[in-house]
Amino acid sequence: MYLNCLGVKFCNFTINSVLFITKILFKIFLASTGTSYIQREQLIDPCSRFKLLIILKAATHRQMSIIICPGIHDPVFTQSFISAWLDTSHGSITENQAKILVFPGKDFLSLSALHILEFLRDRLNNSLESPLIFISFSAGVVGAIGAAYLWQLLGGRVKAFIAIDGWGVPLQGNFPIHRMSHDYFTHWSSSLLGIGQNNFYAEPGVDHMSIWRSPETVQGWWVDSSIGIFPPKGYLSAAEFLRMLLERYEAN
Repeated sequence: MYLNCLGVKFCNFTINSVLFITKILFKIFLASTGTSYIQREQLIDPCSRFKLLIILKAATHRQMSIIICPGIHDPVFTQSFISAWLDTSHGSITENQAKILVFPGKDFLSLSALHILEFLRDRLNNSLESPLIFISFSAGVVGAIGAAYLWQLLGGRVKAFIAIDGWGVPLQGNFPIHRMSHDYFTHWSSSLLGIGQNNFYAEPGVDHMSIWRSPETVQGWWVDSSIGIFPPKGYLSAAEFLRMLLERYEAN
């Protein structure tokens, strides 16, 4: 009888120790995600100990992933593009809020949907639960839209598709599509091949590479192209427009 009591006490001690360590680790994890102290204490209710693993799994998959698909150009331009809207001093989205992946394909690999898909599967460890946003430029739009279709066919979630100067590329899909163009003509002619709500075109127009290399310097109009005659909704920089979209998708 005495030995049985000792066994039960030891078992309870072991379980409680494991739960205590798990709670501490979970608190550290939540703190790294920006969760407030009060929210952390509410989540770790002693009555909900056995829900910790479920909550942890859900929290792990909340992080949004952004896949950058450049065109055929100097990789330095892509780094400059990312820096323009990843500037935390302007309240932009941060690397803690989103996992940013840059497809490293050179030259004509930018056109390959299969190579982009393989890159995604490798970097995300085939985790289809991660909400994914595509940002593509020029020739990279060709490969990116194909990869977005394939990702969905595999059961993945495409949260949005943003095409920057994807002139001549048809864009259709059961996910939100946004176009950004370096001038009004590119915007108008591209809209004939598929466009969604909330788009951007530079005014005054700039050269093709400027909108990717330095979007913070390119000013233009934010327009809603879902209605026939689309009045401008705001005048802002290309970087500000992109930041606005990403923050909206991060919040939802």
